[in-house]
Amino acid sequence: MTSATFFRIARPVLLTAAGLFFLFPFVWVLLMSFMTNQDILRDTPTLAFSPTLDNYASLIAGQLKTDVGSLPSDYMHNLWNSLLLSTSSVVLSLILGVPAAYAFARFKFKLGEDIAFTLLSFRFAPPILVLLPLQLYFQEIGLYDTYVGLIWVYQLITLPLILWIVRGYFEDISPDIEHAYRLDGHSWLKSFVKIAIPLARPGIAAAALLSFIFAWNNFVFALILGSSSVQPVTVGALAFITASGIQYGQIAAALMLSVLPTATIAMFAQRYLVEGLSLGAVKG
Repeated sequence: MTSATFFRIARPVLLTAAGLFFLFPFVWVLLMSFMTNQDILRDTPTLAFSPTLDNYASLIAGQLKTDVGSLPSDYMHNLWNSLLLSTSSVVLSLILGVPAAYAFARFKFKLGEDIAFTLLSFRFAPPILVLLPLQLYFQEIGLYDTYVGLIWVYQLITLPLILWIVRGYFEDISPDIEHAYRLDGHSWLKSFVKIAIPLARPGIAAAALLSFIFAWNNFVFALILGSSSVQPVTVGALAFITASGIQYGQIAAALMLSVLPTATIAMFAQRYLVEGLSLGAVKG
């Protein structure tokens, strides 16, 4: 057997083994979601168990089953909160961030780089740095424990990310295309809408998806600035830790349900995501 034949046979085997290794935690959580606590906590883990849908049924019904009875659960409401907060935050960031990214990419103005870096600094600043003053201000102006307040705060997560990622894609697009379009008598706004945005669409889609994931995974802001009525699943998951024990099966089912929206969006946006992440990788 030649080395080329060996590598041709070994490569898919190695890739499959690597994929199974990295996907094993996800598969195990999926299996746990169909187990009872007794099956999960047995001394010797095994794949031989009787599957049950009780974990999913209890979440959908809003009843957290424990060893001492049932407790009310707001998980489905928390899931809706996550979807509302993340989607609204990304849409608002796209409305504000895409034109701003285009301005930073196309125009050079005084303190432009300083302003852009200041906006980026909001992304890597520790959340605890701004939580206390934000809570005090929100209580004063009536935004504490509201969807509007959390969507506003989520801009600290999504807006800098969209601004800087999309700015890079606009910089990779030759301005000569827009200049030629404007020579035909079209306005700057029309060239931005008809030329710049379609060309940068893969990058915008990739930035929006990444921003959605970061917003969906946020924990600290929602924990401090909202109650259970507006809190997302990342905070609502704390309800599964009760005085009677930890409900591992229901936690696993909740994890699978919380992953479903982001996985669905990533599946439909896969083409744009791949194009967006590779845009500008090769320059000639």
